[in-house]
Amino acid sequence: MAQLHIAALLALSSALCVAIGDVLQQRAAHCIADSSVGPLELFAGLLRNQRWWCGTLLLMGSIALQAAALGEGSVLMVQALLMSSVLFALPINARLWHRTVTGGEWVWAALLTAAVIVFVVVGNPQAGHSGASLRTWAAVAAVLGPVLVGCVVAGRVWGGAAAAALFAFVSGSLWGVFAVLAKEVVAHLGEGAGAVSRTPELYGCILVALGGVAWSQSAFRAGPLTASMPTLQMSQPVVAAVLGVVVLDERLNTGRVGIIALVAAALVMTAAIVKLARVEAVATRDGVEAELHDEAGLPA
Repeated sequence: MAQLHIAALLALSSALCVAIGDVLQQRAAHCIADSSVGPLELFAGLLRNQRWWCGTLLLMGSIALQAAALGEGSVLMVQALLMSSVLFALPINARLWHRTVTGGEWVWAALLTAAVIVFVVVGNPQAGHSGASLRTWAAVAAVLGPVLVGCVVAGRVWGGAAAAALFAFVSGSLWGVFAVLAKEVVAHLGEGAGAVSRTPELYGCILVALGGVAWSQSAFRAGPLTASMPTLQMSQPVVAAVLGVVVLDERLNTGRVGIIALVAAALVMTAAIVKLARVEAVATRDGVEAELHDEAGLPA
């Protein structure tokens, strides 16, 4: 039980770092006025932005905390608790953009909190294997790879809100893959640095993390944050949970009544995350527009 408590504390700490880091990175990416820049030009511009670097350091800390949490608990439990990042982002965003959190937003936050608690307590996620064979990962790549490539191609063709949502799905999916790979890497830490450096999953983690960062920034710039943020917030835990079950054989330990409660909790979580992510997106958009307006010296 103590192990699960440690995993929960680490996951919640990671969620807090994600909330602050995402807010800073969204603000930095959206303040680049030229919307025609590609991913490489955008990334180069962000490297010169101090605010983006602060967000990056926090997100790196969140990755380390998430990996530590995955070493103590299941992917299903950790990802459920990471959904609380939108709860932390709500007051942080409000403070950053000098706005007041409404009563309705607090209600949605309470519903999300209750749904996460139901998922963790009633579902009682059970850890499975600590790793998977290369054949299993090849099958995952064969299924997920074409889907993500299709999203990229379609996003470049359609542009706008569709591109923002599709690129966000790519980023979230890559972060979901990262969660499962990270659990495999953590399982090898006790064997020493040499063993970890020879683990293929380590290099897979690095690649998908870089891809997740790049495509999240592209999503923020491709279209409205109201399209990218809800998609990003939902795709990561969903993909991670599916892979946790399929790749690592994790399970929810509950009966028939519990399954009904979990379905209801999942629906509430989905609605609450979409609502709160849209609130965060609108606040960020309006705040950035006001900031750019002030910097340009235009009259109110």
